[in-house]
Amino acid sequence: MLSEIETMRTVDTDLATLRQRINDASAMREEDVVQALMREARMDAPTLAKAQELAARLAQGVRDARLDAGGVDLLTQEFSLDSREGIALMCLAEAMLRIPDTETRNQLIRDKIVDADWRAHIGKSPSLFVNATAWGLLVTGKLLKQPDEKALAEALTRVVRKGGEAVVRAGVAYAMRMLGKQFVTGQTIEEAIGEGRKRESSGYRYTYDMLGEAALTDEDAQAYFESYRHAIEAIGKDARARGPIEGPGVSVKISGLHPRYESMQRERVLIELYPRLLELAQLAKRYGIGFHLDQEESARFELTLEMLERLCREPGLRGWNGIGISLQAYQKRGRAVADWIIALARSTGRRINIRLVKG
Repeated sequence: MLSEIETMRTVDTDLATLRQRINDASAMREEDVVQALMREARMDAPTLAKAQELAARLAQGVRDARLDAGGVDLLTQEFSLDSREGIALMCLAEAMLRIPDTETRNQLIRDKIVDADWRAHIGKSPSLFVNATAWGLLVTGKLLKQPDEKALAEALTRVVRKGGEAVVRAGVAYAMRMLGKQFVTGQTIEEAIGEGRKRESSGYRYTYDMLGEAALTDEDAQAYFESYRHAIEAIGKDARARGPIEGPGVSVKISGLHPRYESMQRERVLIELYPRLLELAQLAKRYGIGFHLDQEESARFELTLEMLERLCREPGLRGWNGIGISLQAYQKRGRAVADWIIALARSTGRRINIRLVKG
């Protein structure tokens, strides 16, 4: 019979081994990883047919349901993310919300709209809104891509382009605000909670995130910390003690809590950042809501796993199953990360909530 100390040492050794497997997987050739996964996922013919039938039925159900939604839903269906046009719209939807000056918006519009094949989408949707949008984007692209062959043409193009961009900018900004509402539920946490509440009765569950980049200064980090604290309090009061699974939660971008969230600054991060993260986690526990760690750039991945492990081992967070993390499932190390998280959950006796993302 192993003593408690020996058992803990064995668990730690297993976690260390699994962490090494994560590093090893990161160095593997992608082709080797994909081939191994394909072999493991191979099904016999009856099972494959059953899986395909279920997948097709679920996908069609989602499509049918969204046909009853508004014009923006149909717009995102027509301009899917596997097309250049869809990617252009998605880039605009997010970027337009962040760009304060007119000139930069104009440059973005020219960059994302000019070369896309909008003609291919005209008349393909049952929605007049979508077809009108496609026509508008086609005309916009042509307007902003006039050839400058002669001096007169150049002058006329500059005039038309200058006048046209104001119209284009206003129209695109309006469309992007509508489109952005599909992904940005509110300008404040209170507004976002109100929007989310409309769909919670249909079974949706929300983890609220804040748009923003990593902190560049201590002042930035403190501002993000206060914003997260306010968000947790607002979410917690609205959650009505539904718990971290059935109720809403908060998603934290750790790099917003410290200007030097990077592996080279590990000791400083543990001293300066971790107490802030722990304080937010303790507040989330007090309200009984979920507390989710967003993934960062790959260079910060090791630190994020360390933050997760430290939170899971905190004595003051025992008895609360609200800790979660995003798992970048498309990365080569995704499977190894999943194995490590499972081992961590077992060794700490807690449930760790996972949100799958492509990575």
